[in-house]
Amino acid sequence: MNEAESRSLRPPIRRSWLRLWAGKRWYAWRRFLLWHSGRFRFAKERQQTCLPCIHFSHATPLLRDLQGAEMRYQHNKITNLKLAAARLDGILLRPGETFSFWRLVGKPTRHKGYLDGLVLFLGHIGYDVGGGLCQMTNLIFWMTLHTPLTVIERYRHSHDVFPDSNRTQPFGSGATCAYPHRDLMIRNDTDQTFQLRVWVGAQNLEGEWLAERPPEHCYKIVERNHRMDRGPWGGYVRHNELYRQRWTIEGIFLDELFLLENNAIMMYNPLLSQGNN
Repeated sequence: MNEAESRSLRPPIRRSWLRLWAGKRWYAWRRFLLWHSGRFRFAKERQQTCLPCIHFSHATPLLRDLQGAEMRYQHNKITNLKLAAARLDGILLRPGETFSFWRLVGKPTRHKGYLDGLVLFLGHIGYDVGGGLCQMTNLIFWMTLHTPLTVIERYRHSHDVFPDSNRTQPFGSGATCAYPHRDLMIRNDTDQTFQLRVWVGAQNLEGEWLAERPPEHCYKIVERNHRMDRGPWGGYVRHNELYRQRWTIEGIFLDELFLLENNAIMMYNPLLSQGNN
């Protein structure tokens, strides 16, 4: 067991509300400084005309059966996703530029039309303005893993709240978000321009990464060392590792890269069937 896994089995840290309030403002202040530091050249230009070549596309269902979550907040989430998509759809990511989710979307407020949606905070289900936007960052992150673009900032959920429900992607392959400090940032280290397309369809949130030239490689995300460990405090921790394989278009394996490690406190009993939770 490595050091990260050992830390994950420790009892959850309980912080006071004052500590949480102060910490959020501290990290928000640091984020605003980063945005204006000149350290990054941020993507900001949008284009209606689509670039010619699709590198990867994906779709995720808008409505899911999540135990304990009121369905009306999922419908509110759809409104929130439409507002965010309007700020992101068509964005160009030129060579050397960095995509920042929150810098493009901005703060979700009622004045802008955002509604209360589901949010996860310290392992508990809650509702807040703009809730549900992590479905957008999940989608963008997953698509980006299948392109030569470089993810330079991504955050995972520290808690696994819901049992798997028709999961089609490996556990821990998403990206959570919280304005403005938990951002999703992607840099274009290639020599061609990419374009992000995202939109809300009838049943799914849909997206694609486009580029000027056809893809030179295919990518496959592989899960390894998936397990559920019991911590000394009586709870369970879910662990896995994700790797990315690179293949030629003709199907020849090239190499494999370690991507990330996930350790999340489980908020349900893994020994019970989903129907009994």
